[in-house]
Order: sequence, then C-alpha cells, then structure tokens
Amino acid sequence: MTALGIRYSRDLPAFGTPIGSLAALADHEVGYGTRLGRVAGLAAAFRAEFGSSGKPDQVSTHDLITLPYPTRFALWRAATTFAPFVSITNRMLIIRWTEQDGRRRVLLFEPSDVERGVATPYFAQLAARTPGPLRNLLVTVHGDVLEHLAAVGLDPAEVDYLVFDHLHTQDVRRWLGTTAPQPDLGASEPLVAAFPNARLIVQRSELEAMADLHPLQKPWYQAETYRDLPPESLWAIDGDTLVAPGVALLSTPGHVTGNQTLVLNTDSGIWASSENAIAVECLWPEHSKIPGLAKSARRWQREVILNANTLETTAAQYNSMVLEKHLVDRSQTDSRFGQFFPSSELTRNRLNPGTGPTVKHGVLTHGQAGLVDSGGSSDMVG
Repeated sequence: MTALGIRYSRDLPAFGTPIGSLAALADHEVGYGTRLGRVAGLAAAFRAEFGSSGKPDQVSTHDLITLPYPTRFALWRAATTFAPFVSITNRMLIIRWTEQDGRRRVLLFEPSDVERGVATPYFAQLAARTPGPLRNLLVTVHGDVLEHLAAVGLDPAEVDYLVFDHLHTQDVRRWLGTTAPQPDLGASEPLVAAFPNARLIVQRSELEAMADLHPLQKPWYQAETYRDLPPESLWAIDGDTLVAPGVALLSTPGHVTGNQTLVLNTDSGIWASSENAIAVECLWPEHSKIPGLAKSARRWQREVILNANTLETTAAQYNSMVLEKHLVDRSQTDSRFGQFFPSSELTRNRLNPGTGPTVKHGVLTHGQAGLVDSGGSSDMVG
C-alpha cells in the first residue's frame, strides 16, 4: 500500500512479454544527449522485431470529447497566435486480437470517463472561470465509452484491458468498481464495475508517483479516486511490453514519469499514439503552417514541439517524442508526416484563430471497417 492508499497486487499473472531492444534508452549512466543519439538505431531494431510479431485483428476509433486546452501548454513556446486556447479531441481506440489458444481479447485505449474528467483540479478551476454559454461553445461531447461499445456490439464484460498513455484527468472508479462507498458519486455502497473483467494496465512508476504528487503534478491528477479501487484491478508493468501480435506499450517518460506509448502494427504500417504531442506536425514542425511552429523549431534547433503542461522531465519527453517519430511509418495521405496519432488531437475551431492543424489523422482503423461507429470528428468551424 502506498502512502496515498493506492493498492495494487504484486501477485498477478505476468502481462505481455518484456521488450529489450530499447533498453539502452533508459540508461541513466549517460546523459540525455547520448541517449538521444541512440534513438534512431534502437528504433530501427525495434521496428524490425515488432513488425514480425504480427497484427491485431481489428482497430477502430471513437470520438469522446472536444475541449479547450491552453495554447502555452499545447504548442510550448512555439506558436505566435494570440488565441489563449486550442481545441483538442480525445478519442478511444478499440483493439481486438486472438491469442494462440483461440481466446479473443479486447483492449480499450484512452477509455476516458468524460463526465468525471471535469473534476480534475485544473479543468474544474477553468470551468469555474468560464461562463456557461462559452463553455457550451468550447466543449463538445461526441459520445461516451459505453455508448460506443454498444454501437459496435461489444458487451463491457468482453473487455479485458483498459490502458491510458498516462493517468492525467482519469477517474476510473465507475469502470473498475470500488471496495467502499463513494459519497461524491452519490454511492452509499461500493460501486459495481462497469467492466467486471477488465484490468487497468499502468506503468508502475506512475502509480508510485501518484502516491506523493509534486506540486507541478497535482493540478492534473485525481489521485484520491484510486484509493478504493480493488487491488486486483490494477496491473503494474515495468517498461516496454509486447501485449499481443502487433500491439505494444513502450515506456516514454517525460510528460509524466510513467508515460507510455501505444504502438500498433496495422495494414497501413506502424502507428504510435500518446499525448506527448497534440498534433502530428509537432513531431514534424518544419512542415507546419501553424504560425510560429516551423520558425521556432529552426531557431532553437529542435525537431519536436512538446505538449508541456507539467514538464516533469523535459529532456526525457523530447527524447520520447523523437523515438515515436522514428518508430512509425510515413502517412499514406501526406508523406511529409508520419503515423503518429495524438491521443488528444488538435482540432480546428474558429474561436481559436491560428491554431488549426496542418494535417489531422482523425481516425486509426485496421481490420473490419464495420467496427467503426464514428470516425474522427470534423474540425470545429462553428
């Protein structure tokens, strides 16, 4: 049990297969610059190994919510727009595969309980300062997790794993259930899990960090909501893990200590997804039409633009983003950019001039197209 009271069992079956090809990136005996120099070679080795692991059966994309996010965080020190906010769209991925013994598995990536995200300290304060009519213009709920599952014919009991790139804003009590009443949710009895057979897969380092948050971290977490989760519902992993054929979780620290990137091998090539960046062009800023991005990257000789709301370890996040851009294949629609899929993607909004994305993926699909109940949201033009 941690100081905060977050409990997780250390006596659980092994999850996935450890990946060793990127281990040198975590070598703390050398500096960040040395580790950055290793990225390209190690990423090439991983790509060859990962590509031969196979592919999942199906991947589909489902929009959850579009909301405002400060420009100074989203496009750190680069954008010259006077718009104080950008709009970002958070999406869930449904990933299915078949084990060697024939068992079907389902993983949900970024299954945010959007109704509870507003309780995050930062967003709660932002909402309190924003008039109701303006909030209605800035926030659009596209659908919740359970609605999307129903639309594709998935029973929540079929879901095996829940994964987030990190746990900023996340309250998973309704998904995993609790061991005690939750008065703030109006529950005088322990909550029954919406996903009775699912486990939340988290990097152990993030769980440990949540036990005693730093002031820079506190505005973005709802750590107290993890206190009464069933211990067996949290599965802690350490570092890079092959989850299934063509499905991996890679340790990409920096944005938060335990940040992780989903990597997928699909019919269109290798994709990576995280919130290290909020736009594809943040990994290829030299091609960006957002005012300031390309110029800033040239001036400071930086090849990526960070999503920098916490800045836990800036150099580590930079290296993680360079790794992501070396892992992925080039986009089949615009070869200037790669197949990086921001878990919260920059979305055009006429209320935020000068922040429209140069390119937007919107959807990531693989396998049976019929699983997609809603594609990526259109840019918000008002």
